[in-house]
Amino acid sequence: MTKKKVLVLCTGNSCRSQIAEGYLQHFANDKAEIFSAGIEAHGVNPGAVATMKEDGLDISKQTSNNINEYTDIEFDFVITVCDNAKERCPFFSTKAKKFHYNFPDPAKATGTAQEILQQFGSVRKLIKDYCKQFVADNL
Repeated sequence: MTKKKVLVLCTGNSCRSQIAEGYLQHFANDKAEIFSAGIEAHGVNPGAVATMKEDGLDISKQTSNNINEYTDIEFDFVITVCDNAKERCPFFSTKAKKFHYNFPDPAKATGTAQEILQQFGSVRKLIKDYCKQFVADNL
């Protein structure tokens, strides 16, 4: 059986899409190939790595990729995780099913270090729940 190909798309591929890639890989196991990309590539946010480590997942080896790196891949699913990516999503000549959820951006969190960590944690939980349900419903 061919593995499904899933692309998670965000603005900078640094935070929300990285968290989603980590959880989708975790929940899908070997049922799918998971990719993430951004309209731009900003590097993996250290806060995303730290918040995932708190939940027992290591995403430190993931890379920040530009959507143009994946133009020749036939995706089965494309998930946009922010409104900006949805609006600016390049046209894919693909039959991919598109999904969208506008998660808050923890990289824009302000406050004390503890408050910022809490915001990362709450967004992580939203993304985790979304990814778990996505895998259950689609893979």
